[in-house]
Amino acid sequence: MDDEAILTLYLARDQEAIRETDLKYGAYCRRISQQILGSREDAEECVNDTWLQAWNKIPPQRPQYFQAFLGRIARNLSLDRWDRRQAKKRGGGQTNVLLSELEACLPSSDVLERRLEEQELGNLLSRWLFQQPEKNRVAFVRRYWYADSLAETAARIGCSTGAAKSLLHRMRHNLRNYLEKEGVWK
Repeated sequence: MDDEAILTLYLARDQEAIRETDLKYGAYCRRISQQILGSREDAEECVNDTWLQAWNKIPPQRPQYFQAFLGRIARNLSLDRWDRRQAKKRGGGQTNVLLSELEACLPSSDVLERRLEEQELGNLLSRWLFQQPEKNRVAFVRRYWYADSLAETAARIGCSTGAAKSLLHRMRHNLRNYLEKEGVWK
């Protein structure tokens, strides 16, 4: 079933929408959650919560890019669950590594709150990403959005793990410089 048909089911408040969403995007959302959480059970709960949030948001929203809409919900729910687990000192996944890699090029959250709203930062990141060559853009998004391992990222862009690690390091440095020029990071 295509996205328009699924969205029509949501708008009609037909519960078949959830089943069709799971059939089409379940594996996609589970992979996002699994990569962040490192736990199949937690990922499954986040995916179920994703369907609930989609049900509650459609209507009034009618997402233009349904897959990205679902991916964002799954990712945010997974990161929230990960934060709760970290607060309880239960460890998990590789998200600590990913966040620590990005710390050096992103300002702290309290600085961001004073300087930019969340959406403005997203726009800056999008502009920066679209200035990058496709291979770099794919590597960055796969590593930091989909939480792929270095080996998975390297395989996706056709290089060694070491080369992918170097590329991502250069990109983080480049991102920091870009944000400095934009006045976000000083």
